[in-house]
Amino acid sequence: MTDNHTAERPEFIEKIRAGARGVKYRPAKRSKTIDNTHVDPETCRYLFSVATGKRWMELGEREPAPKMLFGELWHEGELCILFADTNVGKSVLAVQIGNSIALGKPIAPFAMGAEPARVLYIDFELSTKQFYQRYTSAEGDHNFPFSFFRAEFCPDNALIGNYSNYDEQIIAGIAYKIKLVKATVLIIDNISCLRGGIENASVALNLIKHLKALKTDYNLSILVLAHTPKRRNPGSPISTDDMHGSKLLINLADSAFSIGTSAADPHLRYLKQIKQRSSAQVYGEDNVCLCRITKPGNFLQMQFEGNSPERLHLRNRLLNQHILAPKVAELAAKRYSQRQISKELHVAVGLVNKLMPR
Repeated sequence: MTDNHTAERPEFIEKIRAGARGVKYRPAKRSKTIDNTHVDPETCRYLFSVATGKRWMELGEREPAPKMLFGELWHEGELCILFADTNVGKSVLAVQIGNSIALGKPIAPFAMGAEPARVLYIDFELSTKQFYQRYTSAEGDHNFPFSFFRAEFCPDNALIGNYSNYDEQIIAGIAYKIKLVKATVLIIDNISCLRGGIENASVALNLIKHLKALKTDYNLSILVLAHTPKRRNPGSPISTDDMHGSKLLINLADSAFSIGTSAADPHLRYLKQIKQRSSAQVYGEDNVCLCRITKPGNFLQMQFEGNSPERLHLRNRLLNQHILAPKVAELAAKRYSQRQISKELHVAVGLVNKLMPR
C-alpha cells in the first residue's frame, strides 16, 4: 500500500525509516508538477501590522494593564494552563476559581482586580451526581451565582457522516455555548479528554490555534486543565516537562501553573507558577503557595496556608532531613510541641517526630 504522505516527509526522515525496516533507501520518483502554492504578497498586505518601536510604546501605554483573575497566576485575556497529576485537586481549584470570578470575590491570598464575569465551565470529568456531591452537605446545597454556568459533555450527540474531526466539533460546540450564555471566562476541564492526543505536536498546535481563536473571537479569558504523567523524578522541581503532551501547549500559552503534592505531607498541596507574561514570577521554587483540600460546610475547596520553598516538599529524604532537622531542633528548644512545629514548617507530624533531637 502506497503511503500518500511519503512525498511530504523530508529525505532524512525517509532514510531513518528505511534503516529501521532493514531495507535500502530508494528516493521516491517525483513527477514534475507546476507549483500552484505561490501566494502573491499583495494579497497578504494586511497580515501584519508594522510600526516603529516608539509607536508600539505609545499604543501599549494607552492599553489598560491586564487585571488579575487569580492573583499573579492568571490575568484577564490570557490563555492559562493548570496542570497536575490525577486526584490532587485540579477540578476542585478550577471550580473554586470559577465561582470566585462569577462572584467578583477573590480567593485569599490571591488578588482579583477584575469585575464579576459570566463563567462557562466545560466539564469532561464529573457526572451530575459527582458534581452535586462535592457541593452539598447536611446544611444544604452551595448557592452558585447565576453567572456561573457548567456544561456537561454529551458524546452521544456528536455528529457523524461528513464531520470527521471530532475535536473540531467539540470546539464548535463550546463556541455555541459561549455565545448562548454570553461568557467572558472559559474553563475547560480537561483537554486530556480530547481524542486527538495532545502528545502529538501537530495536534497540540491545532488545538492551541482553536483556543486562541476562541479567545480572540469572544474576548475571553481561558483556563485549561491538563494532566501530568507519573513523574519520572519526584525529587526534582515541577517544570514544563511534567505536563502530559506536547510542550507546544505551554510554549504558546500566555501563562501556566501547577499543583504539586508534598512528599512531607500527603495531604498538603502546593501551587507553583510555571510561566507568566503579565507579571513577575511570585510563586516560583523559593515561594510556592501551600494549600489543602477542605470542605467547610457545603463547598469543596482549597484552603491556603502560607508559603515555603518547593525543595521542602520534594521526595528527597536526605535533603529534607538536612534542611529541616536544624529547624525542628531550634523550635523544639523553644518548647514548641510537635504539632506546633508541624504547623510552623508545613510538614507532617510524623516527619517532625523522626527529626526531633533525641
